[in-house]
Amino acid sequence: MSSHAPESSPTASTVGHLDLVPTSTGDIPGLVAAARAAFDRGVTRPYQARIARLQALRSVLVEGEAELLEALHVDLRKPDIEGWATDIAVTVSEIDFMVKRLKRWMRPERIRLPLTSMPGRGRVIREPLGVALVIAPWNYPVQLMIGPMAAAIAAGNAVVGKPSELAPTVATVLERLINRHLPGDEVGIVQGGVDETTVLLDQRFDHILYTGNGRVARVVMEAAAKHLTPVTLELGGKSPAIIAADADVATTAKRIAWGKFLNAGQTCIAPDHVLVDRRVETEFTEALVAAITEFYGSDPSQSPDYARIVNAGHFRRLEKYLSEGRVLHGGQTDADDLYIAPTVITGVEANAAVMSDEIFGPVLPIIPVEDVDGAIDHVNANDKPLALYVFSRSRATTDKVLSRTSSGGACVNHVVYHVAAPALPFGGVGPSGMGAYHGRAGFETFSHRRSVLSKPTAIDPPVAYPPFTESKKRLIRRFL
Repeated sequence: MSSHAPESSPTASTVGHLDLVPTSTGDIPGLVAAARAAFDRGVTRPYQARIARLQALRSVLVEGEAELLEALHVDLRKPDIEGWATDIAVTVSEIDFMVKRLKRWMRPERIRLPLTSMPGRGRVIREPLGVALVIAPWNYPVQLMIGPMAAAIAAGNAVVGKPSELAPTVATVLERLINRHLPGDEVGIVQGGVDETTVLLDQRFDHILYTGNGRVARVVMEAAAKHLTPVTLELGGKSPAIIAADADVATTAKRIAWGKFLNAGQTCIAPDHVLVDRRVETEFTEALVAAITEFYGSDPSQSPDYARIVNAGHFRRLEKYLSEGRVLHGGQTDADDLYIAPTVITGVEANAAVMSDEIFGPVLPIIPVEDVDGAIDHVNANDKPLALYVFSRSRATTDKVLSRTSSGGACVNHVVYHVAAPALPFGGVGPSGMGAYHGRAGFETFSHRRSVLSKPTAIDPPVAYPPFTESKKRLIRRFL
C-alpha cells in the first residue's frame, strides 16, 4: 500500500463538484481506432513498456491522491481514510504486486511433450489480446477503473476506460490524471452515459471487463456477441453471512458491522443479510447494535466516518426497504442529505423485496435459522452470490459450509478482506459474474495462452508419412 494515509477528512473540497463532459459520440470510433493502431505498432507489448505504463498508473494514484480523495468526498461523501484504503491504497498494492512479478508471468511456460512429438519443444506463450475495454461502476470508482486497466496493461494490451457517470467528479479527475500520465492512444477514456456507452459497445474490442449489475451486463454481453468478444463480468447478488452457534459473537458483530456499513453499504461484496443460529440471535443483535453505535455514535449523520447514498434514485429505492421488517436499530433518513442511517431490520418475510433484490445500501436484514444446515439450505435455494461469509470456531463447520455451497469468493470469520489480497482471484459465479481478475488472474484474463510446438528438421522419421506399410502400421500402433 502507499506509504501514508491522509491526515484528516476534507471539510471543504478544493476540487468541488464537477459536471461530466461527455465524449462526443462521433469521436469514440476514432479513439478506439487509435488504441488499435497503438497496439498494432507493438508499443504496448515490451516488458519495459508495460512496467512504465503500470508505474504511470501508480503515479495517477499517488500524485493525484489529494484530488481523488476530494472527488470521492464530493460524489459519495466518502470519509478520507475509507477512500484512501479502499480506492487508492488497495489499488497501489495491486499494481506493486504486478510490477514485482510481471517478468516471471511473461516467461514462456515449458510443456513436456509426448514421445510421439519428439524431438521437439513445447511451450505456452502469453500474448496480449489487443484492445481491452473496462467499464467501471460508481461505488469504488477509482479502484474498479484503475485495477482492471492495470491488469490489461500488464498483459500488454491497449485499453479504453469508461468511468461511471454517476460519480462525475471522480470520472473527470481520473480522466485528467490519466491523460497527464499516460499516452492517450494507448490508454483512452470515454465519458458519458447510455448514448456514449452504446456507441462504445458498437466498436470491436478483444476483451471487455464490466463491473456493475446484471441488467446492464446482459446489454454488454449482447453487444460483445456481435464481435465474438470475450467478457469478464463482475456483478453482485445477495452475499450472505452465516453465523454458527459457536461463533465468537462479539468479534463477528464488529466485523459484519464494519463490512456492511463501509461506503454506506454500497459495496458489491458487503454482507447483504445475516443468517444467524437462533440460539445466538439475541446475543448477536445486541452486539451488532453496540458495534454500530461504537463506530458511528448515537447519531451517525454527524459521524465523519459514514458515507452517503450516491443519488436520489438509489435513496428512494433503499428507503422502501425500511418498511419491510421491524427496524431494530437505525431507520432514520434525510432525503436532502441522501442519508440513511445504518439500519438493522428483523421479521422480514421471505418474499419481501429486500430479500430478493441486491440491497446495495445500509440496510441489514437478520434472518434466524435453526442451525448451519438451515443456513446452507437458504443459500442454495437462491442464486450463487459474489461472496459468502461464515463465522464459526469449528473448522468442521466452516468446511461444511464451503463444501456445500458455491460463491465467487468467501471469507471465514471475516468479511470483504479477500478482495484486498492480490494473489486471490476475484470474480463471481453464475448470476454473480463470470471470469476473474486481480494479480496473476488479471494478467491471465487479458492474455491469450498461445500453444507453440517447435520441431527440428535434422531428424524426420519416414514412419510418419505414407505409404503406410504393415511394418509402419505396427510401429504407429505401438507408439501412439
